[in-house]
Amino acid sequence: MEAMDYEGTHGYGHGQGRPGDGPPGAPAPPSAPPRPGTPVPRPAAPPPMPVKAPPASALEIWLRTPRAADAPGIYGFGHTPRPKPDPRRLPARRLLGGALLSLLVGLLVWSVFRDGYFDFWIWPAIWVTPDHWRSGAGGDTNAFNIVTRIWAWLCTLALAWICARIGNWGQVWRRFVTPALSRLVDEPDKGSAAAVQAGLPDPVEWPELRAAQRHALADRLTTEVRTGRMNDVDYTRISRAWRAALSDPGGLDAFTDGVLRDGGAACGHPSGARDLPHRAAPHDLLARQVRIGRGVEDDRNPYQHRGSGIALDPTLLGTGLVVVGPSGSGKTRQVVRPVAESLCLQALAGQAAVVVVGVAGADLGPADAYDVVIGLADPASRYDLDLYGTDDPDAAAATLAEALVDAQGSGDVRRAATALGQILGPFAAARGRFPAVSELRELLDGTPHAFAALRQELDAAGAPGMVRELNARERQTGQRGDIGPVLADRVALFDRPAFAGFFDVTGRTRPFSMRALEHPVRVRVDLPRHGHAEAARILVRLVLAQFTAAAVARRDRSLFACLVVDDAGHAVTPESVRGFARLRSANAGVLMALRTLDDVPEDLRTALLGAMGCRMAMSGVTTWDGKRFAEAWGTTWVETRDITRTPDQSGGLPRRLSRGVRKLFTGEAVTTESVTVREVERERWSASDLAHSVPTGHAVLSLTATAGEHAPPILLDLRG
Repeated sequence: MEAMDYEGTHGYGHGQGRPGDGPPGAPAPPSAPPRPGTPVPRPAAPPPMPVKAPPASALEIWLRTPRAADAPGIYGFGHTPRPKPDPRRLPARRLLGGALLSLLVGLLVWSVFRDGYFDFWIWPAIWVTPDHWRSGAGGDTNAFNIVTRIWAWLCTLALAWICARIGNWGQVWRRFVTPALSRLVDEPDKGSAAAVQAGLPDPVEWPELRAAQRHALADRLTTEVRTGRMNDVDYTRISRAWRAALSDPGGLDAFTDGVLRDGGAACGHPSGARDLPHRAAPHDLLARQVRIGRGVEDDRNPYQHRGSGIALDPTLLGTGLVVVGPSGSGKTRQVVRPVAESLCLQALAGQAAVVVVGVAGADLGPADAYDVVIGLADPASRYDLDLYGTDDPDAAAATLAEALVDAQGSGDVRRAATALGQILGPFAAARGRFPAVSELRELLDGTPHAFAALRQELDAAGAPGMVRELNARERQTGQRGDIGPVLADRVALFDRPAFAGFFDVTGRTRPFSMRALEHPVRVRVDLPRHGHAEAARILVRLVLAQFTAAAVARRDRSLFACLVVDDAGHAVTPESVRGFARLRSANAGVLMALRTLDDVPEDLRTALLGAMGCRMAMSGVTTWDGKRFAEAWGTTWVETRDITRTPDQSGGLPRRLSRGVRKLFTGEAVTTESVTVREVERERWSASDLAHSVPTGHAVLSLTATAGEHAPPILLDLRG
């Protein structure tokens, strides 16, 4: 403003007008042409436009979106809990009809009194006012008219109040008018500061850091959020790193340096990745949920789940999830892949470790979404699988025995573990490693020269105890009922050219061991696709046994460890079912997909459904599978209405004659109905309903959380 004033008075004294200027308000004289050398005054600049706030970033909108989950399995992102049904709540038609009727009656009564059919407005005013107010000569008629109007207004208000109470106008206002007004008033921008819930700190401002007086870190991260240089994985990862740094005094300095140096890329995943190449499902990393569908508006569904998003999270997967459905029902695409994708995102955020097992080529996400991809029987695979998974010979023998013994009962796991322990222990003592596949096969077959060479090495190492173990195994070789040949036949499935170079124990390859579950690792194991079906089943059992043992034995259980098996047919054993129960307390879980429960031994089907806290039946299951689910889900009390129709015999001759004429023309006898209402106990979902009433692309899912909360079976649309 000072510059404009200076330019507007250039060449003149400050505070003096121009020569020839008239008084204020007078018309301006015609302007003279500027003299040579006289600067031309420039027009005043327009006032600056108000600066608009920059639009909210996608991460700001995501952080400020309210989250509420009023039942297990509810997708809390943007969810509004449904109010509980009120038994006194009137139907909409009855409510609006009653309100309209009371309004019409009120208007009719008001118009009758207003038009003077009754002196309702006059007589009460006459009773309470002096007579001289109504006299024609010298009376105060104005005062009388005012009293009359006041009385009329009081009566009108009383009539309106009575009609409102009778017609439930207040309920009409709350149910129909208030929601319509709120939709008009609400701002469309959900990412603005007004969208932040009242009384809660703004998560964009990093309130945890500011509460710890780390304002410089909070300012840096807030800028990263608002400029779009941070995503949901970064926010979740840095938040977890901050909480971990609080428990480790030495980690605060490292956390501070990393945030000030790298911003949103601080505390990164060892792979350097900050997101997945492609997301196939909606995720909410703050709640660690992945949405898999929408609850159907069905009377059998729990009230809170009707129309709500259905999601899975570690608290549900920690109790175990079994998915049963035929090929093409959508198990892999709509359940297994979203869960695997969610766990991979949580691994990038430093919250989980995941191992995904499936046939090579299955839709389990791109290879770039995993840190380790083990392509068994694929020569191009960069990684190998550790056949033993541990350095303890007894633990290695137990897990290997569980994998090699057929679940159908062709051998005893305990005897197999003893036989393998009698080989692995001496071999490790003699050579400092476990045997390769070919060496293990020879020892299980009882090859004499293999035993002799191993015995010589043990004698040279001075391990007499291991020599006794080896001698015990050699004595059992060739005896009737020895389990060694059975195990040798199973090991021979891996001693094939397709598996050459795999299961190496010499250190030439990069084997993956389940001991890495203490780190946020993402692992995918691709099984052979064709020609090695029995070997693939043994590998699934091996991975399952190693995962169960490693997850329970972890020292640091802060990470949620999960095993996802796309096709777990013929992989369920009595030991694995018992192991599922131990995973819940170890902050671990398992997801198993099956084509049918017939792939599980008959004596383990009920035990498997009982060990899994979450059970899902896809559309197209058989009635035999549906029967197992119906038994697992139990029964509930439902209200039934029985209608009994009997011929109408009441009335005299005219009524009977009219009923006869009606039957003559319509062909139907006149009947009377009697309705009986009672409560009976019925299955929540019968085997026939599961086999024939579940539409394509739908599933029935029951949920149980690690804290004990549970949800009854929910019919959900996996495409919603």
